[in-house]
Amino acid sequence: MPQSSRKTRDRQLAKLYERRRRERFRKRRQRIVAASVGIVVALGGVGGGLFLLAKGGKAKPQASASPSASPTTGVACGGSVPAAASEKKPSYQKAPKTTIDPGKTYTATMVTSCGTVEFKLDPKLAPHTVNSFVFLARKHFYDGLTFHRIARDFVIQGGAPTGTGSGGPGYKTVDAPPKGSTYPLGTVAMAKGGNEPAGTAGSQFFIMIGKNSSLTPDYAIIGNVVKGQDVADKIGALPIQSNAADGKPVQTVYIVQVTIKVS
Repeated sequence: MPQSSRKTRDRQLAKLYERRRRERFRKRRQRIVAASVGIVVALGGVGGGLFLLAKGGKAKPQASASPSASPTTGVACGGSVPAAASEKKPSYQKAPKTTIDPGKTYTATMVTSCGTVEFKLDPKLAPHTVNSFVFLARKHFYDGLTFHRIARDFVIQGGAPTGTGSGGPGYKTVDAPPKGSTYPLGTVAMAKGGNEPAGTAGSQFFIMIGKNSSLTPDYAIIGNVVKGQDVADKIGALPIQSNAADGKPVQTVYIVQVTIKVS
């Protein structure tokens, strides 16, 4: 084989090897990040409890009663602190009675520091969870809370009354997703504790900002973004504390208000 042809072949093989190496690294990182979505909700409910935050594939217990050691600085996207941020959220003793009508369409409009996201809720897919979300929104439970977690190219997560990834409304609902369910871009679903049954939900939710997800069907799906996916993506691109790929944003991203439209 001529020397020039051999060199050309070697360069092509080297490029092919590098592409495959990067693809393996990307998939491995996605699996590690995916594994942590459902286990950042407080496992206890007393005094903040403990929560698990998977980093590098290893679960580490941390106190959730106080914010991260690296404090946030200001409000993201040039926003301001909403008045509701200073209001203490109530704790309910049991899940609300069913008030939604499966025959009607429910659309949630979520105003954030970085813009507005609208998502269509699916009462037929997760009746108890959607009913709970509508109830909490109408009680202004989400107003003034934050997106406490960004997992780069994967999800943004919010709805924790403590702002640290712990806590909830005081009750849980369960709507196990259908077997084989997937979580494509724009899916809105509920976070849960790692040891809780599939479909368990409190108040914490996440929005998918990644096109490829290796999530198992363990998280109650409440709807899909119909407008403002670019806003969710914008939040997902904000700087994260300690330059991490998964963690709390440097600047606070508030949920200013959530309203429900019925049609």
